[in-house]
Amino acid sequence: MLKYTLKRLLAFIPMIIAISLIAFIISINAPGDPVESLTKAAGNEGGAEKQSGTAKKDKQKLRKKWGLDLPLFYFSVSDMASCDTLYKVQDRDQRENLETLIHEFGNWSEVDKYYKSLLELQKEQQNIDIESMCKEDTTLDKNKVNEELNQIGFNIVGLLEENKKELVDGKYEILEKLISKRTYFPELISPYKLVVKKRKSLSKKSTRWKTYIPSINWYGINSQYHWWVFGDLFHSKKTKRKGIIRGDFGVSYKDSQPIKDKIWEKVGISFTLSLLSILIAYLISLPIGIYSAYKKDSKIDKGISLVLFMLYSLPSFFVGTVLLLFFANPDTLLWFPESGIKDPISYNPNWSIFNWERIQHQMPYLVLPLITYTYGSFAFLSRIMRVGMIEIVSQDYIRTARAKGLSENKVILKHALRNSLLPIITVFAAIFPMSVGGSIIIEVIFSIPGMGTEMFNAILNYDYPMITAFFTLIGFLTMIGYLVADLLYAVVDPRISYK
Repeated sequence: MLKYTLKRLLAFIPMIIAISLIAFIISINAPGDPVESLTKAAGNEGGAEKQSGTAKKDKQKLRKKWGLDLPLFYFSVSDMASCDTLYKVQDRDQRENLETLIHEFGNWSEVDKYYKSLLELQKEQQNIDIESMCKEDTTLDKNKVNEELNQIGFNIVGLLEENKKELVDGKYEILEKLISKRTYFPELISPYKLVVKKRKSLSKKSTRWKTYIPSINWYGINSQYHWWVFGDLFHSKKTKRKGIIRGDFGVSYKDSQPIKDKIWEKVGISFTLSLLSILIAYLISLPIGIYSAYKKDSKIDKGISLVLFMLYSLPSFFVGTVLLLFFANPDTLLWFPESGIKDPISYNPNWSIFNWERIQHQMPYLVLPLITYTYGSFAFLSRIMRVGMIEIVSQDYIRTARAKGLSENKVILKHALRNSLLPIITVFAAIFPMSVGGSIIIEVIFSIPGMGTEMFNAILNYDYPMITAFFTLIGFLTMIGYLVADLLYAVVDPRISYK
């Protein structure tokens, strides 16, 4: 048994690597830019500030802090035309546009020159002082000049981030009209002509054949994936990033708080509710399933089956809403609180977990959620237990036990029950991960601040690090659940052994 357990634990390593890799791929391909999301969460958004030098420096620092200025993986497989340092470009849209240009023209040198000319034009546009311009030339309409300058800036940004021919051509027409045919932007004429020249040069010096020749670029361990998984574990220089192997999933895009702190704060609530629900479900389902199998095809069995099928068919959100309507409503029966897990006024934070006063205080809040959690589970488990028990009682060794004169209770409980538990154990392997993840629907209905509610809010707020952390944790716990199930198989059935 010990040898088998060690083998399974070692087998977890490639599975954990696979899970972490999938989670990482999802996180890096999520819509939006992580730095933009984090700066917004920190309250740094704003149109003017977005283009300011200070804001850009802050974003550079943030990218460096979270390892976003590093290559994605230990190596990359691309083509001869691609640039192996493209990851250093901060803006995701600009980076994607550069990749598109490289794929289209196959000449990184010319793409680089073209992009630098665009950036120089943008710099000159941002340096124009409208106040001084209007003071020197009083005939100018300040509002009109400012509007046209903003249009120029808008179209330059569009060229940096967009490569669809029809859109690019439209932006060049606008820039041609606003720069070449205006006299009050003379400092923009020369850099604009250079941009046009470099754009034309892309087509003339195209080497697209390079895009068909594969190339491998090696970056070493100094990559985003390595830092995401291991953090500073293999680096002498200590940072604030510990890696997911030490429970560090980064920070939330919503409030810039460490995800590990937010998870551990919520997991306890969901785990408590789910664990109680599982225990109640098994305590109810096992006797019902055994009794239904014992009374197979009787009126009692048919009646139990009908009730259980009706319960199982009811959606949890409907049951939860009905319970709130009838038992937490001043207009009907106000027996239980309508939401939450405690009264913030009378709750004492110094109470220990097993304090009787705390249990009495929180018990009314848990009744309705536990019913909603449990009814479907015990209906499902009862059916599984019944089917398993019916199959077992038809076996030869059960008939032999009866032939020996053993009482029916001893035959059922001692000989049939253990073997019929195998399907129940299999179901447990799937239920176990959700005991930590909680139920999104139920927790939202009852306003329970658990992992389900946190996951719901993360989806609404596009908090991709939290979503990634949640599913990574669920994947890991699924492996633990199946390992526990395998070990329990050997406990309940002596015929099963692991060597």
